[in-house]
Amino acid sequence: MKIDATGIYYRELNRMVREAIAGGEKEIELAGVNGQRYIADGINEKVKILIHGVPGNDLSAFMNGPTVIVYANAQDGVANTMNDGKVVIHGHAGDVLGYGMRGGKLFVQRDVGYRVGIHMKSFKDQEPVIIIGGTAGDFLGEYMAGGVLILLGLEADNGQRLAGNYLGTGMHGGRIFVRGEVDPHQLGAEVGVRELGEADRKQLTALLKEYCQDLNLDYEQVTERDFIKLVPVSHRPYGKLYAY
Repeated sequence: MKIDATGIYYRELNRMVREAIAGGEKEIELAGVNGQRYIADGINEKVKILIHGVPGNDLSAFMNGPTVIVYANAQDGVANTMNDGKVVIHGHAGDVLGYGMRGGKLFVQRDVGYRVGIHMKSFKDQEPVIIIGGTAGDFLGEYMAGGVLILLGLEADNGQRLAGNYLGTGMHGGRIFVRGEVDPHQLGAEVGVRELGEADRKQLTALLKEYCQDLNLDYEQVTERDFIKLVPVSHRPYGKLYAY
């Protein structure tokens, strides 16, 4: 089913999408999207939503099952508290992606903004995954409690930093994999740099093959550089602030 979203108010567009799903549609293509907010929010069905244009804030928030593919850039708040499903963005994305994300996958082909992956957490047997093909701003993985963040920097120039400062600040769970190196001063005090183990490499291989397939990238090129792993060195990084 195809919906022309040109000039449609976001509430009306989202109503149309929900009515289509309720009517049994399994694939919905949205054309002419231009900043409409809350697309796919809270949807629990295993449907596919294809978006042509730039969706507005909070795309796929609280989502639990759909696959959303964006053939352009996306704004802020993608996958906010997402529980399950997948979002694939063929472009750049904004700030605060994956806030409180507790399941599913978010794949971004190019750069992202600030505070991506903050408060990510694993939930029961679910482990959220964010893969960023470009670079990221400050506070990547802030207060991260679980899940996997992968930063590739595929188009970064030689010597360009892949992430901003305060990387992993307050981190107390999960793993961040960086394709390349980071300067120690960029890291939060709670973060340590470790070499990858066999289980890490196996997981990276599976996730990056899926990422490359979804975004039509060359897996061999993506993996031609080594990765480092960032992990928390304390599970209570601020415990002393509250101890008497």
